[in-house]
Amino acid sequence: MGSVERSEVALSSLPPPQPPPPPVAAPAGAGSADAGQEKPAQNGGPATGAAPAMGEEGTEYRGLPGGAPAPSPASLSIVPLIFIIFYEVSGGPFGIEDSVGAAGPLLAIAGFLALPVIWSVPEALITAELGTMFPENSGYVVWVASALGPYWGFQQGWMKWLSGVIDNALYPVLFLDYLKSGVPALGGGAPRTVAVLGLTALLTLLNYRGLTVVGWAAICLGVFSLLPFLVMGFISIPKLRPARWLEVDLHNVDWNLYLNTLFWNLNYWDSISTLSGEIKNTAKTLPKALFYAVIFVVVGYLYPLLAGTGAVPLDRGQWTDGYFADIAKLLGGAWLMWWMQAAAAMSNMGMFVAEMSSDSYQLLGMAERGMLPAFFATRSRYGTPLVGILFSASGVLLLSTMSFQEIVAAENFLYCFGMLLEFLSFVLLRVRRPDAPRPYRVPLGTAGCVVMLVPATALIVAVLALSTLKVALVSLGALAIGLVLQPLLKFVEKKQWLRFSVNSDLPGIDVNHQPAAPDDPLLV
Repeated sequence: MGSVERSEVALSSLPPPQPPPPPVAAPAGAGSADAGQEKPAQNGGPATGAAPAMGEEGTEYRGLPGGAPAPSPASLSIVPLIFIIFYEVSGGPFGIEDSVGAAGPLLAIAGFLALPVIWSVPEALITAELGTMFPENSGYVVWVASALGPYWGFQQGWMKWLSGVIDNALYPVLFLDYLKSGVPALGGGAPRTVAVLGLTALLTLLNYRGLTVVGWAAICLGVFSLLPFLVMGFISIPKLRPARWLEVDLHNVDWNLYLNTLFWNLNYWDSISTLSGEIKNTAKTLPKALFYAVIFVVVGYLYPLLAGTGAVPLDRGQWTDGYFADIAKLLGGAWLMWWMQAAAAMSNMGMFVAEMSSDSYQLLGMAERGMLPAFFATRSRYGTPLVGILFSASGVLLLSTMSFQEIVAAENFLYCFGMLLEFLSFVLLRVRRPDAPRPYRVPLGTAGCVVMLVPATALIVAVLALSTLKVALVSLGALAIGLVLQPLLKFVEKKQWLRFSVNSDLPGIDVNHQPAAPDDPLLV
């Protein structure tokens, strides 16, 4: 793992996928075979046939149980998947300006070169291995549940979902911040509130219409958002002064803002795991998409950063959110500034729909595992997780009044705790289930994987240590809610106040759950 290139090549070198298990003949009267239906069971009675242990040979991943409408076939191919990963992680260089303001050009450039090796590549490698090992929509939740048990799997789901919703609350804020220079009324008050509500409703509708719509929207938005940076880079060439890239003042560095900005712009590679059940040929498509997305994201940051810091004299006080639009005006004129602002707005739309897709499918996957009430597994007529979308959109609206810096710090704090559970689960699964089928395997032994994770773990400790007291207290309070929420849901299940069920087509984790009898399909 000595360089980004070597790590990325390792990510793309895939072994042949495991041969599929022989088909199982459907019992008489079972209906259409493409529905992936759950075997009927009486209420409170056992399912017909025991689910195999997770990670065992012969495990077959199928669709939703009959208690929900049959979803559309896996719809995500590699190109839309690359752009969805791009938007879940990055969305373009909008938001990286604070790294220059906090530490100067040299440390900003060095950070976006070093952190992908320390953090992004290891996280992408883990996602490739575990995402193909467990190709279902609960994603990292089932990774942790398989290694540490359902209780900690729920905590992982709570922390990651809350972190994702906090992250998504940022995008309406950034969207309006980029537009308020042209439309001052969007700076606050009723117009800003109405704009946040309208934007959230519009983008939620895109998620409701399905992942095919989200994937192609991500492609179109991605191309439109990156083109002005390509143009700005060419325009900047005659004005580049390489000596400006080397400017640094180690006595004047805001390490908290610097690390949080880098970390926020280079994490969330594992978010795509909650869409694993929707990917065509997950075993091959997911690792390749992660490989190309790593290159896409790193180049997408370094190219405009080199152009902006090399062509314009340094004024660190100006390097805050939205400063790339001012650089575009200085280099190319007002037309490029307006294009940059429009691109920023479109980029935030792309990040919103990608993040909401992952958050909502995660809730669906947790419901299929019996960790949440069964109504979270309800799919719309487009195959999308209706209740998960509505819950995620509500969380975004509640948190959209927070400032940019508060949002970034709070989500990073929660995300760090989730990643510690994820790293531990990855190592434990290597130790306890070394022979479990892994369509893609990180080309390192268990000791090598531990060494790979040491720098990433040190980065997590640094981010947590540099958090402000306010952020730490709020985040720890959110974690405490999760610790209480899981036993509360178990109590609700025991009292049968809400219906919980497990998809019998998935490998079993919690033997205490039994699949419930299927309900009538609910199409929305």
